[in-house]
Amino acid sequence: MSQPAPHTSDALLTRIAQALERLAPPALASAEFQAAEAFVWQAERARLSPVPKVNRVDLALLRGIDRVRDLLAENTLRFAKSLPANNALLWGARGMGKSSLVKAVHAETNRATGGHLKLVEIHREDINSLPLLLGLLRDAPFHFIVFCDDLSFDSDDTSYKSLKAALEGGIEGRPDNVIFYATSNRRHMMPRDMIENERSTAINPGEAIEEKVSLSDRFGLWLGFHKCSQDEYLDMVFGYARHFNLTASDEAIRAEAIEWAATRGARSGRTAFQYIQDLAGRLGQRLS
Repeated sequence: MSQPAPHTSDALLTRIAQALERLAPPALASAEFQAAEAFVWQAERARLSPVPKVNRVDLALLRGIDRVRDLLAENTLRFAKSLPANNALLWGARGMGKSSLVKAVHAETNRATGGHLKLVEIHREDINSLPLLLGLLRDAPFHFIVFCDDLSFDSDDTSYKSLKAALEGGIEGRPDNVIFYATSNRRHMMPRDMIENERSTAINPGEAIEEKVSLSDRFGLWLGFHKCSQDEYLDMVFGYARHFNLTASDEAIRAEAIEWAATRGARSGRTAFQYIQDLAGRLGQRLS
């Protein structure tokens, strides 16, 4: 059987190489980071999508969380100034402003430091691609908060191992220009019954759960968010009402806000803002 001519083989290899280049995701040029102050990581395309306008509230509107607000703001400012800072885990009650605080602190820090801090959101289901994302950010001339909202793991989920390695345990470690912030309803980011089951069935209970629970140890800063009192809830409501100049009496707002929380069985910053949205709609006023 005759062999293909050498130039034919070279042409075939060239076409294969060109096809592979087209399939490969393009590297993110550092200049593209100037397109926005926030990005969403698209793992399936290995690219960062710029966010033209971040959905957030002013830091001053976040009430009842003064201590954790100040701790996260100080940690973020140190990081933006290239000083030592910790990964942060914001955990606790739903609707108390965990993700809102991250976004608000990012904006406040940028105003104070000249806008060189970028916010990059990674979705929970894309945690396995975190090492690839860190590789893209490592040599960029900016600082980055990589943010994962509502981070938790189920019993059959092993992606937490990728997160552990990327945060501290990998051979390269976390890049100096990257910090990781996450929110979770769970302090250890996994169900309590999962931890108890591991403890009760293992020969050595401590060793059985150590690997999973140690994930939270990768976060040097733990910030707890707890259910608010009625006074704190009303402070949030009136803070929003004054900020948006809503034309309703304090007595009416107080009575309606208490009823609004009672019908939902919860008092939180989210509940307060949902009431304000309803009130503004009934008053025919825009929230701007």
